[in-house]
Amino acid sequence: MERFSEAVTGEMVGEVALICIDNPPVNAAGHEVRKGLTAAVSWLAGSGAKAAGLWCAGRTFTAGADVREFGKTPQPPSLPEVCNTLEASAVPIVAVMHGTALGGGFELALACHARIGLSGLRVGFPEVNLGILPGAGGTQRGPRLAGIAPVLDMALSGKPMPAEEALKHGLIDELTRGEPREVALDAARRAAAGDLKTRRTGELETPADTDAINAAQVKLAKKPGLNAPPRIVEAVAASTRPITEGLAEERRLFMECYDDPQRAALVHAFLAERAVAKYPEAGAKPRAVKRVGVIGAGTMGQGIATSCLLAGLDVTLVEVKEEALGRGEAAIAKNLDGAMERGKMTAAARAEAEAALDATTDMEALADADLIIEAAFEKMEVKREIFTALDRIAKPGAVLATNTSYLDVNEIAAVTSRPEDVIGLHFFSPAHIMRLLEIVVADRTAPEVVATGFALAKRLGKIGVRAGVCDGFIGNRILGNYARAAEHLVLDGAAPSQVDRAVRGLGMAMGPFEMADLAGLDIGYFNRRRRDPIRPPEERYSKVADRLVEAGTLGRKTGKGYYVYGESKPVPNPDLDGIVADERALSGIAPREFSDHDIRDRYLTAMIAEAARVVEDGIAQRPSDVDAVFLNGYGFPRHLGGPLHQADVIGAAELVRRMEEWSAEDPWQWRVPAILRRMADEGGTFAQLNG
Repeated sequence: MERFSEAVTGEMVGEVALICIDNPPVNAAGHEVRKGLTAAVSWLAGSGAKAAGLWCAGRTFTAGADVREFGKTPQPPSLPEVCNTLEASAVPIVAVMHGTALGGGFELALACHARIGLSGLRVGFPEVNLGILPGAGGTQRGPRLAGIAPVLDMALSGKPMPAEEALKHGLIDELTRGEPREVALDAARRAAAGDLKTRRTGELETPADTDAINAAQVKLAKKPGLNAPPRIVEAVAASTRPITEGLAEERRLFMECYDDPQRAALVHAFLAERAVAKYPEAGAKPRAVKRVGVIGAGTMGQGIATSCLLAGLDVTLVEVKEEALGRGEAAIAKNLDGAMERGKMTAAARAEAEAALDATTDMEALADADLIIEAAFEKMEVKREIFTALDRIAKPGAVLATNTSYLDVNEIAAVTSRPEDVIGLHFFSPAHIMRLLEIVVADRTAPEVVATGFALAKRLGKIGVRAGVCDGFIGNRILGNYARAAEHLVLDGAAPSQVDRAVRGLGMAMGPFEMADLAGLDIGYFNRRRRDPIRPPEERYSKVADRLVEAGTLGRKTGKGYYVYGESKPVPNPDLDGIVADERALSGIAPREFSDHDIRDRYLTAMIAEAARVVEDGIAQRPSDVDAVFLNGYGFPRHLGGPLHQADVIGAAELVRRMEEWSAEDPWQWRVPAILRRMADEGGTFAQLNG
């Protein structure tokens, strides 16, 4: 046995060699792998081996770059250098892939002289999700094997390709079953005997495909904003050149991506979503959950029940009235049908999921549930009544969760004799689609109950983020502040349609007034009435939305809100001009003009200001947790990384300058968070607080 690095070993078996990568947990192509492979190829040259098999120990082939190296100075050899070294080897090397071969891992395989996939393998180029392109020959060697169109599809989508499809396109040469080492040994022997064809990928030619290139460019032109995809198209188009020219062009475009702020933002988003699973109660063991109770068969309850059924859990759905229960069952069945149509589940799995649903009007049926999620009307008296009943009905050790969006989880827990079992699980609508789950930890919530919340999020395929108790928790508390900023912009002279347009220009899918219409203006109205007793007297208040609701215009559900909805494209509500003019007159406001840039600055700064206070108050554990919430629950553009990543991009000093300037017109709205002022004075960043 030869050891080339801590992660790479080699052995001679007769006339052939085997090279093994063993870098748990996913054999990432870190420095020890790169260094070891380079040394292994040198060893091969003098080994007398007629062929070699490259395989990986553990559950997967090399699954990509080592995230632990993100943001650090790269150590030589680089991955492109390693791939070129593999391809140049005089001893043919056969890559045997199992599990996943993604990004740089797949590029290693493409640089070998033949590729064998094991059953269940998936290959792909996910780099676009990090704002970069395959930079170790993937855009050059891939098209030489498969042609331009399949590689473009894979690299632009970032989605993995099943082995069967990769075989069809020529990205792998064979698909078989077996243990990686044994298959690698057999492949090396066949390559040595001439029974397995080997060749250098770089010596092949890429067939020109201008139709595929043009189609990709046209498609991207319709969705501007991301900078990596057009560069991916350019790089793949360069694969028709000689390999050295193509690799040089790929490297040039890769470095453009690497130096682009979008790359840093997308990497931050990726790392933020990994970090949220780390919480102080990490040593606590989650309680076992097999049956989930859901109280409320409305839109939210339907989504929560669907999400649990899709995850293979048994569900007891409880509603007060039979009619409402029936509507809920029908909606859940429709959701399951949709999942089957999208290929998320088989017909057999759908039948099993429907059979796992028990719908009833009898709350006593929750007695055997391991976890009960209340998704009833957003009123404290309703929540208190339900939890008082649950305290009697639920078995000992059952987790009692509320799906409240704003309300005090401590107050809800206080009506029970077991507040340690109570937690907030704030799902986002539609709950079976949206990835975010705010896990709201009350003062007396037990560590194992917190762990149960995170385990549930993982099982449901959601990103769970720990939040403390306050009005609105992380997301909705911040939302309240930037929604106010938008309302003030309208009072001060901007049209709602201009605000929406400017915010969409930031990269948001919808503007605040479009979103309010979609949700229903009555939702915000009821929440404002709830906050009336606690609203600070210094807070500037706009009555425009209240007047719309009081006139019976509730948004899309009534066909009119900030916009009028018909068969054609929505248009601004003409009644709004008079309402806004009246409110300006009552407040003595002379309207002024705002540019779209001004609107975006105020909207984003208001978001950042409250996000900073959420971190300062300990409601969020880390700044990156805030970013994870907004990326997965509020439509924040992923290529901007999140509000607190943007705070670092803008700089604390500039943010403080803006707020101090605007505070002359509204001291309460634009008060400077203490944490932000310290950063401005000391040169700190939110990234430094992520640890």
